[in-house]
Amino acid sequence: MAESFSPQERAFLEKVMQRASLPDIYDARDLTTIVFRTMRDLMTTETDESTEAAFKDADIADLWRDDNPIVSFLSRFRPPLEIDDELFLRRIKQEGGVPKNVTAEAVVVAVFSAARESISTEKAKEIAKTLPGGLRVMWEQI
Repeated sequence: MAESFSPQERAFLEKVMQRASLPDIYDARDLTTIVFRTMRDLMTTETDESTEAAFKDADIADLWRDDNPIVSFLSRFRPPLEIDDELFLRRIKQEGGVPKNVTAEAVVVAVFSAARESISTEKAKEIAKTLPGGLRVMWEQI
């Protein structure tokens, strides 16, 4: 059964797909979910919730929100995780099943750039503070 995407969600995911050279929109959705999950793991509950609210479109905010109710519930009670650049990228590669000939870095850049277009400059600066060194530079330079 094919999943239908709203026009806004489709546009966002097509940006990710094209910018990361992914084979299809479903890879873009799955990898966006992993990048967003890893970003949320770096944040306090308050920053996570304010980031979700900051997306200009509700369908993009839905991509930000964790679709696993158990993970979503438990993340409310734990502090932000200590994740460095290497672990962040490894999680994308392993959990996301990055296709051959695509790097985890390319996926992260694609998701970061699409996300930055969907939030305010102020929120982007707040998110940058949660990212580890190299990823913070990547986020800020996009």
